[in-house]
Amino acid sequence: MALTPAVTAWLKGELGSTVDLTDLETRYQRLGTARAVALEVLRERLADLRSQPATLTVTGVVGLGTGENIKAYERQIEALENGDNPAPDDPTDPDGSSLGGIGMLQLVERPRR
Repeated sequence: MALTPAVTAWLKGELGSTVDLTDLETRYQRLGTARAVALEVLRERLADLRSQPATLTVTGVVGLGTGENIKAYERQIEALENGDNPAPDDPTDPDGSSLGGIGMLQLVERPRR
């Protein structure tokens, strides 16, 4: 299973344009879906950030904090886990839609008194 241009574009949109396409191809062949690849890469990035000090301050010169970056990665991971921003290779419903089980309701007018 190879990356299609649509899947590659979606992954770049989720992970940034500087990602290593060879690495993504390898992960895609192993994991099978673009969503799984994106989640794995984002979890690795989050783990790397958490393993570093959350703040670095040189008094009177500079202060650097990664707390907001950690929160941003957590929000992005949560959104992907919830199925937000559908990937091109996400499974579809039997009718061909990818609405995640949401169907169409037909409203029928009731007779009035």
